Amino acid sequence: MSERGEKAEKLFREGYNCTQAVFCAFCDVTGYELDEAAKLASPFGGGMGRLREVCGAVSGALLVLGAIEGYSTPGDPEAKKKHYERVREFARRFSEKNGSIVCRELLAGVGATVGGDPEPRTEEFYKKRPCPNLIRDAADIVSEMIE
Repeated sequence: MSERGEKAEKLFREGYNCTQAVFCAFCDVTGYELDEAAKLASPFGGGMGRLREVCGAVSGALLVLGAIEGYSTPGDPEAKKKHYERVREFARRFSEKNGSIVCRELLAGVGATVGGDPEPRTEEFYKKRPCPNLIRDAADIVSEMIE
């Protein structure tokens, strides 16, 4: 596990959502302040507002890739192509390790529901969910990719 993975898990255990935890672990390289990064990443937790779609840890890692390697010129198809290749590379690596990039598939069997209020962050919450591991994996993979 990388230092980034440890930092991301620590942020998650402090109460940040999965996307925030990963994205905020890279503030020193993205140039975002912690508060700004946390706000930007806030909608994506729980697979986008607890919709259980794309895993929030994946979304956080992709925000890191966008902040560091993203393109900004709309008429540059080569830059877009290159960036999307990196997105797919991340998704492939994460999925190979975890079986999916979809929150509801990753949380199958732990009683995670779509919508509703977030569950209280208790030790039982952390024990029954793979989220800390997924967050570490996402941070480790993106860390390897940007080195």
